[in-house]
Amino acid sequence: MMRAFPILLAASAFALSGCGLRPLYSGGSTGTVATTLAQVDVAPMEGKAGWLMGNALRDRLHTGQGVTPRYRLEIKLDDKIIGLGIRRDDSISRERRTLRARYQLVDLSNGAVLLDAAARSDAGIDSVRSEYGTIAAENTALERLSQIVADQIVTRVATYVSRSGDRAAR
Repeated sequence: MMRAFPILLAASAFALSGCGLRPLYSGGSTGTVATTLAQVDVAPMEGKAGWLMGNALRDRLHTGQGVTPRYRLEIKLDDKIIGLGIRRDDSISRERRTLRARYQLVDLSNGAVLLDAAARSDAGIDSVRSEYGTIAAENTALERLSQIVADQIVTRVATYVSRSGDRAAR
């Protein structure tokens, strides 16, 4: 029974290669995608949302490890909170926080914009009678949204690098 598992795994990998699917991060940390992502510098962004987003992106890109940046990720954030539900006393009972990021991947050698895209996510927040509780919930939502949007951006950049092949790695 134990010997059949490697054969099934190899057969599955062979079947997937025939349909054109391939791992995004093939080659691990020395693969084209991983080494290219490590060469991406994240431009500074304003505010708390910018600080959270910058940290989340640097964590995912593994930048700042002695690698000279060849690309820069320029991001404009739009962070909004809107009230949705209203109580009888005209106070807000529910909010929606939306974080949108418009980003560009710029080649530092010639200033060319290689990728221009957007990412977004939103979260519902219950507004409680305690102002502190509501502020804490809003901050937690921003932290979570920063992580989600950073994942979307890195996935899109990694997909671009994978599809452009060696052109992006040069």
